[in-house]
Amino acid sequence: MEEIYCGIDWAEKHHDVAIVDAAGRLLAKRRIPDDLAGFTALSALLAEHSGAEQFTPVDIGIETDRGLVVAALRAAGHRVYPINPRAVSRYRDRHGVSGAKSDPADALLLAQIMRTDREAHRPMPHDSEQVGAVRVLARAHQDAVHARQQTANRLRSLLREFFPSALQAFPDLTTRTALAVLAAAPTPTAAAALSRAALTDLLHAAGRGTRPAEASRLAEVFAAPQLHQQPAVEQAMGAAVSALVTSLHGADQAVRELEKALAPSFEQHPDAEILDSLPGLGLVLGARVLGEFGDDRSRWPDAASRRCYAGSAPITRASGKGRVVLSRHVRNRRLADACYLWAFSALTKSPGARAYYDRRRKAGDTHSKALRRLSNKLLGQLHHCLATGQTYDENAAWTVVEQPDRAAA
Repeated sequence: MEEIYCGIDWAEKHHDVAIVDAAGRLLAKRRIPDDLAGFTALSALLAEHSGAEQFTPVDIGIETDRGLVVAALRAAGHRVYPINPRAVSRYRDRHGVSGAKSDPADALLLAQIMRTDREAHRPMPHDSEQVGAVRVLARAHQDAVHARQQTANRLRSLLREFFPSALQAFPDLTTRTALAVLAAAPTPTAAAALSRAALTDLLHAAGRGTRPAEASRLAEVFAAPQLHQQPAVEQAMGAAVSALVTSLHGADQAVRELEKALAPSFEQHPDAEILDSLPGLGLVLGARVLGEFGDDRSRWPDAASRRCYAGSAPITRASGKGRVVLSRHVRNRRLADACYLWAFSALTKSPGARAYYDRRRKAGDTHSKALRRLSNKLLGQLHHCLATGQTYDENAAWTVVEQPDRAAA
């Protein structure tokens, strides 16, 4: 049986494959389509050059951890190593300085990385199918929330140009009340013509019940004198507002449906009880944290590895007499965002977290810096709970004597 290594340069419609032996000699190279026939050809190629009568797993380097080819290779039993494209670029400079680049050459480079530097990279974790479903739904929900906010920002910018009273009436444009009123009256002229009775009906239709005081407040805001664009321009801007309101309705519906689908997937996972016990982690943030970390315990030998992956742990650059501690920018950005929101939410859920945050603020930390330190603490508590199978205990979590932290940038 011959030891072989494979590199795959991934593309949308096809993939370039290279196979080398233990001495680095190129054994085969081929371009395969991104379909079942392509995967069948790849499997036959690996089997042919491994020289084994039975299936033998092969170490495969590729620049992504997603897609049907990656899923099929893992299901077949091969060890897949997702290599960061930035790292591949550095390896490319190591093998040549001309700047030449091609897909077949990158596939060969990935195969050589597997042969010489495999131990410096991590294989894909052995996460369960259950946590894979949680990850997909949590990421889709996060993307939907971001898309909704981007649309709301575009609507806010447009309203500022010709309908500022709408911003005074609705500080949050994503509420059902704001969307219902703006759908009925997308221009200041149309809004000023709404009676209190009409506004009451709109509030009722939005699920706010009959609120005469709120209807009166909105009527006064819309009736107040204000500057106007030219009539034709105002009507055109109103049409643009109607389109954005429709988009916001769709985005809000997508968020609600994804959250509904996320609930059973997260709640049925064995780690859900532990995650839900931690202060500040509910359905959405708990699912995001679980999805990004996965449930392969061997991937996280200690709390420090989780902190580095989430970006809450600082990095140190030292050379000669110089030494500086900086914030970590190479991280899982989805997880970093979830941990920041987690730490912020924990301030009102955990007395210990609030006390720690207040101490860091008194010590001179900015709000963001104090939250990053707090997320560092919370990640350590999460790791302990998952490693021991215990739910969170507020008294035990904050009774340990606090050690001086390294300064996080």
